[in-house]
Amino acid sequence: MTVDDEWDIVVVGAGPAGSCAALGALTQDPTLRVLLLDRSDFPRDKSCGDGIAPHVLDALAEVGAGDVVDDWTPIRQLELSHGAARVEGTMRREVHVVPRQVFDARLVERAVAAGAVLRRHRVTSVTSGDGHVTVSDSITARVVVAADGAHSLVRAGLLGRRREPRALAIRGYAPTTPELAGRQVIRYGDRRQPSYAWAFDRGDGLANVGYGELLPGEGDRRKAPSRRLLLEQLEALIPGTATTGSGWLGHHLPLSGWRWDQPDGAVLLVGDAAGLVNPMTGEGIYYAVATGIAAGRTAASGLAAGQPEAAGARHRHDVRRLLGTHLKHTWTASRLSRSPVVVDAGIRAASRDRRVFDTLVDLGLGDGRIDARLATGLLRGLVSRSDVHRPPMMETP
Repeated sequence: MTVDDEWDIVVVGAGPAGSCAALGALTQDPTLRVLLLDRSDFPRDKSCGDGIAPHVLDALAEVGAGDVVDDWTPIRQLELSHGAARVEGTMRREVHVVPRQVFDARLVERAVAAGAVLRRHRVTSVTSGDGHVTVSDSITARVVVAADGAHSLVRAGLLGRRREPRALAIRGYAPTTPELAGRQVIRYGDRRQPSYAWAFDRGDGLANVGYGELLPGEGDRRKAPSRRLLLEQLEALIPGTATTGSGWLGHHLPLSGWRWDQPDGAVLLVGDAAGLVNPMTGEGIYYAVATGIAAGRTAASGLAAGQPEAAGARHRHDVRRLLGTHLKHTWTASRLSRSPVVVDAGIRAASRDRRVFDTLVDLGLGDGRIDARLATGLLRGLVSRSDVHRPPMMETP
C-alpha cells in the first residue's frame, strides 16, 4: 500500500448517492482527499424510472448542482389510475425525466470538478480497525460512505443479509405518443400490490416506460414474476409501450421499512445501499441525493473534529431527523395500498380534493406525510364504496 491510497473519505459507488456524498463533503471542506470508486465507467445506463422530483433539485442546490437538469423539458401533468378509478391533475411543482445515463454522469462530473478523484474499481471488502477503514485490502480511509446500491456488499458486511421487502421492475424506452406527451402516467394493475405500470415523457421524443410489483415475501410459495410477465403487464396497462419499447433492464428494489438502521463507526450507508427506497412508489433518487449529501457533511464534520468514528451515530441521527417520520408514513401507506380497495379510495380522494392530490405526490416522490385531509379522504372513499356494495334494506310492511 502506498501513500496515494490513503484518503480522508472513500465513497463506494458513484451513482447519485455517492457523487452527492463527495459533493457534500467537499462543499464543506474543499481540502479533503475524497476517492470515488465505481465498478463502471461513466456514462453508464441504470434501470430506473428517471423521474427527478423537485425535492431532488432543492437538495442538489445546496451543493451547487441544482442546474444539472436545466436543459431537459419539465412536466407538470400526472395521471393516476386503477381500473375505473382515475385522477389527472397538474402537480404543484414541475418534475424532470432525465435518463440516468445522463443524470449520474453529470453528478460525477460535478464531484470531480469539486475535487474528488474518480477511479474504476470493484470493491471486494470493507473492514474497520486501528482507527481507519480498509477497502479491498489496499485502500485506506478515515471514513467510508457506502453507496454501492441495492445489493450493497458494504451493507451486508455491516448488517448481514436481511430479508427486507423487495420489488422487481423492468424499464425501457418507447416513442412518446400523443396520449403520453407531457405527462407522467401511473396505472395500477391487479396483481400483488403495489403493482403498477408507468410512462414518463422525457420531452425528447421518448418516454421512460416500465412495470414493477412487490415480490413474494419469506414463506410465500408464489414465484417471482418473469421478464415476460412484467412486459405483458406493462402492455396490458399502457398499450403499445412494451411492443414499441427497447433497452429493457430489470432491477430489484430494497423497500424502506418502519425504521432505518445505521451502525456506529466510520462507515456510513446511503441511498439504495441503506435500504432507502419508497415502498409506495419505488422512488429512490431523492433519498439517495439527500442522504448522500448528509453523509458527506457528517464525514467532513467528524474529520474536522478528529472524531471520524463518531460519524455513524451522527449520520443515524441526521437521517432519522430528515426522513424518520416520512418513512413511517410511507410504510403505513404501502401496507394500506396492498388492498386494491384502498388504492381506489386514495385515487378517488385525490380526484375530489386538490390538496389530497398534492399530498399523494409529495408522499410518493419526496418527503411527504399522511395528513388529516388524506386520511379523511381515504375513509370517505372506503365508506362510500361500502355503501355502494351494501344490500338495500328491506322495507317494513
